[in-house]
Amino acid sequence: MLSTRPYEFWMLRDVTIVPDNRHREAEGRSVVVVVKQLYEIQNEEIYKDKGVRLLQCRRVTGMLSNRYWPLSPDSITPGCDLFVGTRHLLVVLFVLVLLPCCQCITKDDLARLRAETTAVFYHGFDNYMTYAFPEDELKPVSCMPLTRDRDNPAHIELNDVLGNYSLTLIDSLSTLAILASSPLDARNGRSPLHDFQDGIKTLVELYGDGSDGPQGQGTRGRGFDFDSKVQVFETTIRGVGGLLSAHLFAAGDLPIRGYDPVTHSGSIKNAKHNHSRPAISWPNDFEYDGQLLRLARDLADRLLPAFYTATGLPYPRVNLRHGVPFYVNSPLNQDTDRGQCYPEELGPQEITETCSAGAGSLVLEFATLSRLTGDSRYEEAATNAFWAVWDKRSKLDLIGAGIDAETGEWVAPFSGIGAGIDSFFEYAFKSHILLSGSAPDYHVNATASEWDFLLVWLDAHAGIKRHLYRDAAYQHPHYILGDLNTGAVRAFWIDSLSAFYPGLLTLAGEVEEAIQTHMLYTALWSRYSALPERWSTASGNIDSGLNWWGGRPEFIESTWYLYRATQDPWYLHVGEMVISDIKRRCWTECGWAGLDDVRTGQLKDRMESFFLGETVKYLYLLFDPHHPLNNLDAPFVFTTEGHPMIIPESTRKSRNTKGDPPVDKEFGEITVTSTCPAPAPPLPFSISSIANRKDLFHAASLARLHLMPVLGQQTSIDSGHDYLSFAETVAASPNNYTYYPWTLPEAYLPAHGFTSKLESRVTFDLSFPPAKMPGSPLRVDRVDHGVMLNLVAGLRLSMIRERDHLYDMGYMDFFRIYSVSQLTLGRDEKVYVPLEAVLDLNPTDQYFTRRRDVTMIDIVIDEGEWPQHIDTEATTTMDANTSSLELELALVNGQADNPDLGANDQSILSMLMQQFTRALEKGQFPLTALVNAGIEIPSTPTIPPPTTRYVLPASVATGIGAGPIPDMPDASISILSPTDDPIAAAVDNLLYFRTIYMSDEMCNGKLAASIPRRHQVIIMRRGGCSFSDKLRNIPSFAPSATSLQLVIIVNFPSLENGGGAIRPLLDEPQLTPGGVPRFNQIPVVMVEGGEATWDALKKARSLGTRRRYWFESQGVRIGNLVVV
Repeated sequence: MLSTRPYEFWMLRDVTIVPDNRHREAEGRSVVVVVKQLYEIQNEEIYKDKGVRLLQCRRVTGMLSNRYWPLSPDSITPGCDLFVGTRHLLVVLFVLVLLPCCQCITKDDLARLRAETTAVFYHGFDNYMTYAFPEDELKPVSCMPLTRDRDNPAHIELNDVLGNYSLTLIDSLSTLAILASSPLDARNGRSPLHDFQDGIKTLVELYGDGSDGPQGQGTRGRGFDFDSKVQVFETTIRGVGGLLSAHLFAAGDLPIRGYDPVTHSGSIKNAKHNHSRPAISWPNDFEYDGQLLRLARDLADRLLPAFYTATGLPYPRVNLRHGVPFYVNSPLNQDTDRGQCYPEELGPQEITETCSAGAGSLVLEFATLSRLTGDSRYEEAATNAFWAVWDKRSKLDLIGAGIDAETGEWVAPFSGIGAGIDSFFEYAFKSHILLSGSAPDYHVNATASEWDFLLVWLDAHAGIKRHLYRDAAYQHPHYILGDLNTGAVRAFWIDSLSAFYPGLLTLAGEVEEAIQTHMLYTALWSRYSALPERWSTASGNIDSGLNWWGGRPEFIESTWYLYRATQDPWYLHVGEMVISDIKRRCWTECGWAGLDDVRTGQLKDRMESFFLGETVKYLYLLFDPHHPLNNLDAPFVFTTEGHPMIIPESTRKSRNTKGDPPVDKEFGEITVTSTCPAPAPPLPFSISSIANRKDLFHAASLARLHLMPVLGQQTSIDSGHDYLSFAETVAASPNNYTYYPWTLPEAYLPAHGFTSKLESRVTFDLSFPPAKMPGSPLRVDRVDHGVMLNLVAGLRLSMIRERDHLYDMGYMDFFRIYSVSQLTLGRDEKVYVPLEAVLDLNPTDQYFTRRRDVTMIDIVIDEGEWPQHIDTEATTTMDANTSSLELELALVNGQADNPDLGANDQSILSMLMQQFTRALEKGQFPLTALVNAGIEIPSTPTIPPPTTRYVLPASVATGIGAGPIPDMPDASISILSPTDDPIAAAVDNLLYFRTIYMSDEMCNGKLAASIPRRHQVIIMRRGGCSFSDKLRNIPSFAPSATSLQLVIIVNFPSLENGGGAIRPLLDEPQLTPGGVPRFNQIPVVMVEGGEATWDALKKARSLGTRRRYWFESQGVRIGNLVVV
């Protein structure tokens, strides 16, 4: 419906147009402008037809509003014709309201961006080769090489990575191979293929060809025989991975457009004695016969000593020449005669802490190396390490950041998706892809099926989504850091490394989640013109002073994946923004520098090898949709260092049944539902679906983009602020938030522009007054699945309203207690409180209302022999902690693993089984109450012998034939120890239903008349006839304390229809065998567990019932508060 309120479309006035020949002219026609843009006003005309105010503008020469973004949700792109007139008015209004435009990226634009990206690469690569080669990295500000800090071995930021083996050249080779497929218009007169081949030739001249003979000696060394202590992970992904990927391109296993390897009688030695292929002759008089593969093997051999640990986790560091002498507990250092020893001159012993990513992200490189060489050691070492990490996961399927390689214990017990953990998830899923459909021609115990890796990813993603993911109710979807064991919030920061995760989600088919989370990183880049190393979602500022950007690729990587999956031009604009910012902020005369501070633009004198190896590579692939790798139908992957990897067809061996989808013991065959969806067509009258999303502003709001200064404001910014200042002199290249559509001032927004409303979280604190009388001190004890409170007096419960699948009740709104005083809880943790602790509270308090559960009760079962007489004179007072009568609480039929029980029941009973070794309550009932209930008191003082007390959940019958549950005192869930009053102890330990009759299905005739008169409980099987027919076969009886009180029906798995506790439906009034309506209807409950429950009930000597309660606040259930 169109509003009758006049529309006002605004122009930004008094703006200086800055000519900039790097940008195209605005292709001008008369257009309707609805938000601020850089246009001059000409012949302003006001059209009042239908109350619509229109402005005209003319073409200008200058920068076209940065062209990186859709200009606003209501903008009209220059070049779009709109004919303004009365008869077109409704069409215009319809388009203006519903058309969030995203500028088209033309073929010419893509060609320009490819050329720019190629130029960015060569500016860095040429300067590295000029000023830094053959050292590892370039100092682009100083125009000098960056080398290891041999004066400070503890400088691991450098020494972990720089191994003194021309790292940047190795890391850049696969990028050269990818650029070699570029169209001529993107090469800027260069030949990336020739540069690729020359780089390999130069590398071999320096380090040899990897053989044992004379050709293995290079001018710089024999292979990588250097006295360099490096990190195993970084050396694997950059060195080994870079060499292997370049080998696959050189050998023709990965595609290069126009590259046709010319071979002769030599051979590429993929292994010692097999998989040989002819050598390849290149125009630079070099014959490639697998030199890079052999060098990769040489480097990997030097890393293998780190894997000799008892846990299978590799030590974090290794010396390329000496191995691991600094780890004194290594098996290699235990034999001083034949092994290694630890010379004191090597310095202090090395720490043994590694990280999940470092230990578990080696499979892609090492498995590829093993498949190419036929040597199983590498794949076995890497897969052992991968599974060693995963085997240490918590019950929530979360893994921690730091782990000790010698003990296997977590050092940093928090979980997230960023630094220290990130690439483990990546390698879980990508190992599934890389190894799919192939098997090694060697036997390795550690080699797993590709399906095993997939299951790891599925479980890990489910754990992350459940415990670390924050949905739209938290302004915009993002991830937090949580406790490894509980999932409770530990920190609110996100780091630049975590920007890889949307790309992995996209690859795994979780595209919607990827789109949502990627938008936040896009907003952060727009704010800072880079990604700070760490940023807090809570404060909206850079966290802990980690304000640098070293040229990391993860955000660009995810952008590429999302564009490949969605084909949405939004992501091309994102890439255009990124490359422009890199050119604008990181350029130096000698290369590309990182940013030491993304707020001030201060440069860091280092060009990391991954900038050319990954960042530029993903940018180029983003802008070249027809690149061979963008259309390769094969199981290839990019490693975490951005190196393409594939198992060549020549070495692939078809799998046997080991490659079939696994069969899970509990769930049967695994079914994977996530697939890569086809790109969604844009909405009508639009180009970009992303630009049309109604939550577009939400990510910007979380990133605080709306608080950033706008163009034209000269603000004095001190170093304490987290946004980048800019001066008048740099107005030609303002920060992205100046133009970004999310940041338009309210005055410039159309009156009827809209976005979906930000979801709000309903949170509140509920504080209880302190106890009136001093008593037991408040205790909050950690138990399985949550915390146990002994009191609520003086507590503060912090709650949040959520919508989730609550137990067996389906999706519903409920309050979740996320904090008890200062203790933060995980999403699935429960708060257990004894009934006695809340009985004195007002049950009708609107903020803490007690409700009785009318659908479920607990059946308390004593299993054991009848009490024996004891000598009361010999009974002495015993402390409960020294009693020989231990409380044993168990769940029939497999404890908490019974899938037939609801999640609530499982958690409570599992907790009781494992934690309640002390009495939770005394449960003493007055003797008069028991006498009035018809329960005999033994004339001779007795106490029960050691016994087992079970607690079994039961669902209460429903329907017009359902009878009320007997109004008896709640049975105790604990067995009390003898005290100085043995009579009281004997009475307290009695359960009040002690005459039990085990029947069958009760469908083939009525019971004997004496049974309901002499038995308080009748137990029967489900099935054979209806519930009403079963009750009809119970004869009439006179109600008394010793007659029938309760019917328990045992359900069997074969009769289930959907899982969860099932309430018996009595859809007709209860009748006697003679067809007469019963005056006193028999209470009926049903328990799960099948034969195991039936057998346990056979052994029951007495039974009791216990009511269940829950609490509400303001009419909404408190979902994780459990009364026990």
